[in-house]
Amino acid sequence: MRMIALAALVFLTSLPVFAQDPEPPMTMNRMGGILLAVDPDAKVSGNAIEMTIEGIPVIVIADAKADRMRAMVPIRSAEGMSQAELLRVMQANFDSALDARYAIAQGRLWGAFIHPLSPLKKDQLLSALVQTINVARTYGQAYSGGAQVFGGGDSNGIYEELFEELRKKGQEL
Repeated sequence: MRMIALAALVFLTSLPVFAQDPEPPMTMNRMGGILLAVDPDAKVSGNAIEMTIEGIPVIVIADAKADRMRAMVPIRSAEGMSQAELLRVMQANFDSALDARYAIAQGRLWGAFIHPLSPLKKDQLLSALVQTINVARTYGQAYSGGAQVFGGGDSNGIYEELFEELRKKGQEL
């Protein structure tokens, strides 16, 4: 059985790879262009962009030298969060928040997505925005990043619709 698997691996790795134009590395300028296409009213201030998507404020910060980016959505004051609420957001970070995370900083609970900047793809950036918005929207209920929903409900279609809308806005980038 191992020999068949090994033979299949050798065969597959020997097939010619058809070159596609690879997506260029993400830079501060490229990311800014994508975000401004998503929200033409976004405000750029140094290495931060403040924008609004479907009425929800989003802050995206990047540092080219550190090769990191962070998308954040404020959710609520962290003051007064019960032990049960803190436990629930930690559970969500493990399973339902997906690539977005709940985080506490500066006395606030945030939805956050953190990723290396240069390998970030356009669709990953758009998905980051959707997931970060969704953890804020679903706080206190589903605690979900929304990219994958199990079951036969309507939620997955709603999240896919927002992702496609953002993708179309940034299509040329």
